[in-house]
Amino acid sequence: MKKVGIFLVLSVAALAACSGEKPAAPAEATATAPAPPAAAPAPEAPAAPAVAAADPKAEAEQVFTQRCVTCHGAGGNGDGVAAAALNPKPRAYSDATWQGETTDEVIAKVIVEGGAAIGKSPMMPPNPDLAAKPEVVKALVAKIRSFKAK
Repeated sequence: MKKVGIFLVLSVAALAACSGEKPAAPAEATATAPAPPAAAPAPEAPAAPAVAAADPKAEAEQVFTQRCVTCHGAGGNGDGVAAAALNPKPRAYSDATWQGETTDEVIAKVIVEGGAAIGKSPMMPPNPDLAAKPEVVKALVAKIRSFKAK
């Protein structure tokens, strides 16, 4: 009986190979072989509006509103809703002394790599997705510079 089963399996495999179709697994083989683990579907990134991709300034505004305002506040004063729970407190972009002492390159580095990249708070998270978008980063730096107290 075992020889007949093996013959049957080999015959099905040979026929399937000739037809170009994948053979169905015999019932006996299915019962003894464990099923391969199912692969988890890849998470989909949320789609950004088409206008943001075409306009770095618009995308920078969107990024600032979605990611920065929570800690730095809408007015850039370091008074966002999450600021109360943070130590050290978020940077106040309106601080004229800080604005005069830091460079655009340092601001851009912090935006992309986070605070720890320049020896500051690791609570300032990196935004590695912006590394491939230098024009958006440049627009974010300009936004931060716009808060400078006069």
